[in-house]
Amino acid sequence: MDLTLYNTRTRRLEAFAPLSSDRVTMYLCGPTVYNYVHIGNARGPVVFDVLAALLRRRFARLTYARNITDVDDKINKAALELGVPIATITDKYTAVYRADMEKLGVAPQDVEPYATEHIPQMIAMIEKLIADDHAYAAEGHVLFSVASYADYGKLSGRPMDEMIAGARIDVAPYKRDPGDFVLWKPSTPELPGWESPWGRGRPGWHIECSAMAAAHLGETIDIHAGGNDLLFPHHENEVAQSTCAHGGKVFARFWLHNGMLDFGGTKMSKSLGNVSVLHELLAKHPPEALRFALLTAQYRQPLDWSEALVEQSVRTLDRLYGTLRDLADATANAAIPASIEAALCDDLNTPAALAEIARIAGEARKATDAADKARLKGELLGAGLALGLLQQDPATWFARGADDSGDARIQALVDERIAARQAKDFARADAIRKQLDAEGIVLEDTAAGVRWVRRA
Repeated sequence: MDLTLYNTRTRRLEAFAPLSSDRVTMYLCGPTVYNYVHIGNARGPVVFDVLAALLRRRFARLTYARNITDVDDKINKAALELGVPIATITDKYTAVYRADMEKLGVAPQDVEPYATEHIPQMIAMIEKLIADDHAYAAEGHVLFSVASYADYGKLSGRPMDEMIAGARIDVAPYKRDPGDFVLWKPSTPELPGWESPWGRGRPGWHIECSAMAAAHLGETIDIHAGGNDLLFPHHENEVAQSTCAHGGKVFARFWLHNGMLDFGGTKMSKSLGNVSVLHELLAKHPPEALRFALLTAQYRQPLDWSEALVEQSVRTLDRLYGTLRDLADATANAAIPASIEAALCDDLNTPAALAEIARIAGEARKATDAADKARLKGELLGAGLALGLLQQDPATWFARGADDSGDARIQALVDERIAARQAKDFARADAIRKQLDAEGIVLEDTAAGVRWVRRA
């Protein structure tokens, strides 16, 4: 079956095949490491982690890069406020980001380029743009001339006047055109800077990704991914400067953009104060439940984020891990079902894949034949593997956060039993009741719901 992806560049679904038969190249815009990231920043890494695994199964080799932006005005501001070098800020939050991604089950990418380690490549790209009349130096700055690139605005599909009106574009006397964007800017003594043909300074944000992508993946890459909030100006500017620096070559053949997370229909945003910090959520909830929740909507669509969504994800995983626990005696190897592969090949249709997981688990709970149990357990484990789910031992999942008395584990069993009864899976509910009874746990119905006590 073909892998079909929605390409923002062409605004249609296309069958994907790499430019080179022996390697796929993919670049994802990474974090600016000046603070903790919010849960919305995790959607791209989780979704495109699923895509990376799919590409590795279908093609000979994948080189996947996700950068670290470790020079930026936000980083400079944080460092100045604390009176420390920028590396103090960036080292801390890069380590936190890596640890948080690992908890979410995001596999390490093949390449993790740092912006500060690619200053020479940025300077060389800027010099090429100036030489070809696509950029100009003015008052210590170097700016890209949008008028020199006829297709500027084509990726985002908006005319220049609309883009300028809808974006925060600096108006400066040294600009030839209001839409011209900074490739290099001067640094005052208290700011980080590097020597360049235009004086001591630092790169603009957009040139960083172009230079890092070219250095590690080549002048034309197969897939460039990121949030749809980056479509303009960041990705639009990347296309312009990369295309012009590389003699008109296509910069990225496929552009993939994930939708934003909403709170009650409002985009999650620091400026609106409705941000849920990923690091805090990981301390509060099972990380696998957060990953599950991030996959419940098709990646291009907005995802309404709430505590209820996370709690539902926990309960669903309780049920799935409960199924695997019931199949403990069945010996099986993970095998990704064709139906799961088909769903993911359909523009990463993770909701369809999750529905298929539920179907397989339902069949497994009804199975009585040993061979059927083994087959369905293998399919359930394989389906989970394709999405980065269900790879823990069930006992580990249910023991999460348990104290010495095992209260959390017991509560998880009680919650699973409630979910089973609501789903009319009375056999499972009865099995849990018997297990709790054997452990000396008595269930009591109260006005506030079911509670449990230990038998005296």
